[in-house]
Amino acid sequence: IIADVRARGDEALKEYALKFDGAKLDNIQVTQEEIEEAFANMDGYFLETLREAAANIEAFHRQQVHKNFVMNDKPGIVLGQKYTPIEKAGVYVPGGTAAYPSTVLMDVIPAKVAGVSEIVMTTPAGKDGKIDPVILAAAATAGVTRIFKTGGAQAVAALAYGTQSIPAVDKIVGPGNIYVATAKRKVFGKVGVDMIAGPSEILVLADGGCDPAWVAADLLSQAEHDRLASPVLVTDSAELAKAVQAELEVQIPQLPRAAIARASVDDNGKIIVCSDLRKAIEACNIIAPEHLEVCVDDPFSVLNEIKNAGSIFLGRNVPEALGDYFAGPNHTLPTSGTARFSSPLGVDDFVKKSSFIYYTREALEKAAPRIADFAEREGLHAHARSVTIRYE
Repeated sequence: IIADVRARGDEALKEYALKFDGAKLDNIQVTQEEIEEAFANMDGYFLETLREAAANIEAFHRQQVHKNFVMNDKPGIVLGQKYTPIEKAGVYVPGGTAAYPSTVLMDVIPAKVAGVSEIVMTTPAGKDGKIDPVILAAAATAGVTRIFKTGGAQAVAALAYGTQSIPAVDKIVGPGNIYVATAKRKVFGKVGVDMIAGPSEILVLADGGCDPAWVAADLLSQAEHDRLASPVLVTDSAELAKAVQAELEVQIPQLPRAAIARASVDDNGKIIVCSDLRKAIEACNIIAPEHLEVCVDDPFSVLNEIKNAGSIFLGRNVPEALGDYFAGPNHTLPTSGTARFSSPLGVDDFVKKSSFIYYTREALEKAAPRIADFAEREGLHAHARSVTIRYE
């Protein structure tokens, strides 16, 4: 697919849209009229919700903006570091079984805050050749520059290499299925990517004081995502463990996506009972979950003991859905234990650091013998010569 899109561009994208999405497309780019139509037909209450969520997300991510720094404490020497936004970002938004306007807000707003000048979004069209209006409204609210009707591995290829319509970008962000994730892995190096995300995960760390119905509901909030999703309870209470197990059997049949949730719980669900809360926290750090709910009496007392988690939800009144949609921190998070070494999507993903060095002639002369000696010890005599020639 990647090779085909590189070779044939828009023509290949249209063929794949018909083959995989059942969409016959005349134009790949979403028009301004389509965006205006989406707003015109949008439910007013939901539009207000989108704008309020966008404001919360922007306020949080503005706190992530770095300041440039300069060091000039030694005579004749200026050192520093500056941050520069990437020029073009590509945002992939999944389609298919559901529409995710929340993903649009979470992936676009940090890029906007970082100062990215062109934000290109791709998402698959439905069989009618249209994008879900809520996706278009979210994209316009968040500040997307251009939107294109393409999904899957072909969209990733288009963003990486460019087509007649879609510009090649510098970095691709956003979640997707196994084909999208594999395509991102294959184009990495040509472009940057945010992460190779696996199926969604939730870990609820709960003590015996929790309501088992609430815990079960929180576990199912991720189980309904995907048959491969992983809902996990870690507790120091065997009584709670058994109560949650029973409550899951009550709640699963009530869900519209019961078959998906059932498969997720049966195949990937776990309840881990530990001897005490300290051991339970240790288990959480080993698992390094994407989402970690800390449902204990005093969640702030254990916050510093949690070393590995994508996003941490503190207290009994903070279901994961609060972070998914509204609170402000990002919901594009490291999965599959990668929270051990990686972070949520944020402003840092859309900026580059450059260091800079300035020496006067006198300052370089003072350091020249040491630089030349260092270079010669590594057998790099031209390196040494590039310094000493200035003083011959």
